[in-house]
Amino acid sequence: MSAHKEIHKTDWNDIHIAYQVAMRGTLTAAAEALGVHHSTVLRRVNLLEQRLGTKLFHRHARGYVPTEAGLLLTQAAENTQNNFDRLLGQLQSTDSQLTGTLVITSVNSLSDYLIPLLAEFCQLYPQIKLEYAAESRVLKLEHGEAHVGIRPGKKPSNPDYVVQHLAKLAVSLYGNAQYVARNGLMQGLEDHQQHRFISTIAPFTMVTYMRWMNETLSAEQIAMRVSDFTAFMPAIRAGFGIAPLNCWQARGDNSLRPLLNPPAEWQYDLWLTTHGDMHRATKVQAFTQFLKKRFAEDEAVLLGKP
Repeated sequence: MSAHKEIHKTDWNDIHIAYQVAMRGTLTAAAEALGVHHSTVLRRVNLLEQRLGTKLFHRHARGYVPTEAGLLLTQAAENTQNNFDRLLGQLQSTDSQLTGTLVITSVNSLSDYLIPLLAEFCQLYPQIKLEYAAESRVLKLEHGEAHVGIRPGKKPSNPDYVVQHLAKLAVSLYGNAQYVARNGLMQGLEDHQQHRFISTIAPFTMVTYMRWMNETLSAEQIAMRVSDFTAFMPAIRAGFGIAPLNCWQARGDNSLRPLLNPPAEWQYDLWLTTHGDMHRATKVQAFTQFLKKRFAEDEAVLLGKP
């Protein structure tokens, strides 16, 4: 049989297995990702090399390193996977029914605000099942990891995304009632010397108010450090000191007191993102229109206005 015919008999599963080996560096890691035994991975890679008549990997004690041919195959396999993911997104966007699963991604610090809105949406559209992925990692809409993203900060720049401005959110410094009674209010951000603060272990320098804390406060003023912003509220209530909160977080909580008006420079933007292939899907449109309406109704609360 000619080499040309032999190549055409190549199983695309073998190429996917070789791609996993190249991406993960060892047979064991590739086998775990694929859910097969490492001997299966070894056998399929060897068979693929025999069929192609070329070595795809340099074998080392520490793992498998792609040869030049292996790099070419890896790039082609990655392009194929991306095209397949895009096709799935396009197929999903043809759904014109208000049914099925809708995956929403955002960050943990917005969960208390968003989850009640998700419950409202489910009452309006009971046939749509929601999945809410709250994490710092930005899920890739183009790979179908989520259908709608709600992200704070800088405007997303992916050219394949439809990006809409959802809201501006205000932040201020809050303490519990007892703390404020003992230590008083602040006339402005410069009036901080007499106060104790709650900060984070990691610096979070991309966040304006965290950058202010890192650059302005002395080490002696930090009474406690926590892993992320979700721990600010319980630490404030416990009396450790003051910390920045979204103004909506403090609404209706009589135990909290703002120490100053929300600084204009601490406001940040919230962005609503969808992938271009999914943007016009009926369930996506239903959700994004609902969300924009509810955020517009809550504008005063989000900006910390009376």
